[in-house]
Amino acid sequence: MLKNYFKTAWRNLVKNKSFSLINILGLSVGISVCFIIMMYVMDELSYDRFNKNADRIVRISFKANMNGGKINEASVMPPTAQTLKYDYPEVEIATRLRDYGIPKVILNDKKFNAGRLAFVDANFFSVFTFQFLQGDPANALQLPNTIVITEEMAKTYFGNQDPIGKTLKFNNDGDDLYKVKGVFKKLPSNSHFHFDMLASMASLPEAKSTSWMQSNFYTYLLLQKGYDYKKLEAKLPDMVEKYMGPQIMQAMHISLSQFRTKGNELGFVLQPLTDIHLHSINSFELEPSGDIKYVYIFGAIAIFMLAIACINFINLSTASASKRAKEVGVRKVLGSGKWELVKQFLLESVLLAFMAILISIVFVQLALPVFNSLSGKNLQSALRFKNITSLLLLGLFVGIVAGIYPAFFLSSFQPIAVLKNKLRRNVKSLSLRSSLVVFQFFISVCLIVGTIVVSQQMKFIQNKKLGYDKEQLLVIPNSYLLGSNEKVFKDELLKDPRVVNATVSAYRPAGPTNSNNSMLYPDGDENKLIRTLRYDVDEQYIPTLGMSMVAGRNFSKDMSTDSSGVIINETAANTFGWGDKAIGHTLTWMNDNSGGKLSLHVIGVVKDFNFKSLHEAITPLIMVLQPESGLIVKIKTADVAGLLSSMKQAWASYKTEEPFTYAFMDDLYNNTYLAEQKSGTILNIFAALTIFVACLGLFGLATYTAEQRTKEIGIRKVLGASVSQVTGMLSKDFLKLILIACVLAFPVAWWAMNNWLKDFAYRIHISVWVFVLATVAVIVVALVTISYQAIKAALANPVKSLRTE
Repeated sequence: MLKNYFKTAWRNLVKNKSFSLINILGLSVGISVCFIIMMYVMDELSYDRFNKNADRIVRISFKANMNGGKINEASVMPPTAQTLKYDYPEVEIATRLRDYGIPKVILNDKKFNAGRLAFVDANFFSVFTFQFLQGDPANALQLPNTIVITEEMAKTYFGNQDPIGKTLKFNNDGDDLYKVKGVFKKLPSNSHFHFDMLASMASLPEAKSTSWMQSNFYTYLLLQKGYDYKKLEAKLPDMVEKYMGPQIMQAMHISLSQFRTKGNELGFVLQPLTDIHLHSINSFELEPSGDIKYVYIFGAIAIFMLAIACINFINLSTASASKRAKEVGVRKVLGSGKWELVKQFLLESVLLAFMAILISIVFVQLALPVFNSLSGKNLQSALRFKNITSLLLLGLFVGIVAGIYPAFFLSSFQPIAVLKNKLRRNVKSLSLRSSLVVFQFFISVCLIVGTIVVSQQMKFIQNKKLGYDKEQLLVIPNSYLLGSNEKVFKDELLKDPRVVNATVSAYRPAGPTNSNNSMLYPDGDENKLIRTLRYDVDEQYIPTLGMSMVAGRNFSKDMSTDSSGVIINETAANTFGWGDKAIGHTLTWMNDNSGGKLSLHVIGVVKDFNFKSLHEAITPLIMVLQPESGLIVKIKTADVAGLLSSMKQAWASYKTEEPFTYAFMDDLYNNTYLAEQKSGTILNIFAALTIFVACLGLFGLATYTAEQRTKEIGIRKVLGASVSQVTGMLSKDFLKLILIACVLAFPVAWWAMNNWLKDFAYRIHISVWVFVLATVAVIVVALVTISYQAIKAALANPVKSLRTE
C-alpha cells in the first residue's frame, strides 16, 4: 500500500509540473531562509552558555542618576567583589576582570603589539570555564606577575618552545616581568568577552583600592545553586548605604540621604551571565553586544517566510482541486475511504517538501558564507549531520503543515457530484485563499516598509551634521609607540603641504577611543555633583576636527593659565545652569588619580558634537589641556596615497619595530553603525525573498484562475472585449486583495518601525511617502507577476476555448 502511495504521489507531481515547480521552489527558499535564521537565533541565544555554571553566574553593574544624568555602566568599584563575598553568604565566589587593551609586549628585545590583555583574580577560573592545555587553573594566577596565554599567543611569542616558565614584559609596566604559568584554549565565539592573555590581579596596585568613587572592574558572582539573584539584588541598597555613603559624605560633605533628596540615586543591578550579550544597556561593555530585537525580528521573518511558502501550497492545492476531483470520485467509488485519501495527499505534500529540502541544502550551503560575512557570524556548514537532521525534521513538519488542509479538503468531495460534473465552487475555500493571499502581502508590505525606514535611518546617520568634520581625518592610534618622538613626527607631518593640521589626543568622537569620566561640581556647590566625560586634548584639537566655539576661546600655547582652564560643551553649560553665560565660572574636579580636588576655570564653550553613537543623546563633556598620546591629522583630498607612503617612510625611520597603522575617521564613524547596516542589508535580502515567494504563489493562482475562466474569456472576446479589458478583469481581484493587505499592514509596520527608531536619540520621522512607495512597489511587483498569465489568456484564440461548447 505504501509503495502504491509513493507511485501515485510521484505520478501526480510529475503530471502537474508547474504546480510542483512553484511549490518546490517556494518551499526550498522558505526552508533555506528559515534554517539560516534558526542557526543565527540559536547562536545568539547560546552566548556564554558553554560555561559549566552559566545558570549561577551574574554580573554586577553600576546604575545611577546624578542631576538628571543617567549612568549605566558594566564595571564597578574595586572593593565590590570582596564586600559581596564577605557580607552575603549566598555569594559563593566573587571575581573581577580589568580590561587592559592591547599592550606592547617585549620579548628578547623584540616588540610585539598583538593580543588583548586583562587582569583577573586568581579564582577567575573557578567561575568561568576555560580549557587549559598546560598549567593548573586553580593556582596559575595566585602570585603577582604571573600570566596565562592562549595557544595562539604561545606560538606567536615562543614558537615551538615550551612557554611554561618563560617571561613576558609589558612596556607600560616598567621592568616587571610576567611569568607564563599556563596555556589555555581560545574561548568560543559565543562568549561576551575574549582575551589572549590573562594576568594576575595581584599585580595591580589599584586592585587593592578601597575607593567606591571609581569604577573600572568587571565583577562576576557565582551564586548558590537554585538561588534567585533577585533576592540578592534587593539587598544591594544596604551595601550602598554602608560602604558608598560614608565616602560620598567625605567627598561631598553631604549625607547619602541628602544626596538622594536632590533627585539623585546610586545603586547596583545584577544581570545573569546569559543575558549580557542580548539584553545589556550598559556602556563600557567588553565587546559590542547583540540586540534581542533583531533576534525577534529575524525569528519572525523565518516563521513568516515558511508560512508564506506553506500558504502557496495550500492555495495552489485548493485552487486546482477541480483537476483532482474526478480522481477522488473514482477512488471513493472503488472503495477508498477518506483516511486513505488523506494519507495519499499528505504523502504527496511530504514528498514535495523533502524534494524542497534537497534543494534547500544546496541553497543553505551557498548562502551561509554570504550570511556569515554580513552578520559577522561563523555559522557551520549545512552538511553537518546535526544540521541535516534538523533540516529533515523541518521538511517533515512543513510537509504535514502545508498538506493537512488540502488533504482534508480534497478528500471531502462527494463522488456522485464529482462524477456528474456538478462540483460546486466552494465559497469557503475561495474565502480562505483570499485571506491567505492578503496575509502573504500583509507580511510583504510590512517588510518593504521596514527596509525603506532602515535605509532612510542609515542615510540620515551618514548625512547628519555631527558638530565636527569627520571627512579627511586620519587617525594614527599607536603613535604612542614613538615615545618622545611623537611630537617630532607630528611636526614633520605639518611641514607637508598635503597636511592641513594635526593634534595629539587619544580621544576620538568615533571608533575606539580612550575614555575618562570626571566628578565635577560648579562654583563650589557640592550639592550639584555631576559626572561628565573628559577629553584630554591639546590646543589644536578643536581646529583640527573642525569644531566650533560658541563662547569664549580655545586653548592657547601663549596662556600659561590654560593648564587649569577647561572647555565645556553646550550640554554641560546647560546642565550646570549657566546657559550662555558659562565663561568665568569654575568647576571643582574631584581627581581620582591624585585623590585631591582641582579648581578649573571655564575659558570656552564648544558647540555640541556627537561623541557617542546616535543611539544616545549628547551628554555633558569637558576638555582639559593635558594631551594623551595618539595623533589625528587633517589632510587634503589630493594625493592621499602619496601622503600615506611618505608617512610610512617617516614612521619607519624611528625604528619602532611596529608597522604604521592608520584609519580614517569617517570609516570609524561608519563602523559604529556596522551592526545596523548589516542588519539592514540582511533585512533587504529577506524582504526580497519573501516577496519572491509570495509572488510565486500569486503567479500560480493567476495561472489557475485564467484556466478556470478560459470559456468566460473566450465569450467576452467574441463579444468585443479588448486585451486590456480582459487583463484588467483578471488582475483586479488580486489587486483588491493587495490593497486590503496594504491597509492592514500600514499601522502594524508604523508601530514596529517606530519602536525600532526609539533606540536612536537622533532619528527620522516616518513620512507618508514611505507607505505610498511601499504600496506602489507591491502593486507593480504583483502586476508584473499577474500580467504574464493575464495577457497570455487575453491573447488566446477564443475559438479553441469555445470549441467544446
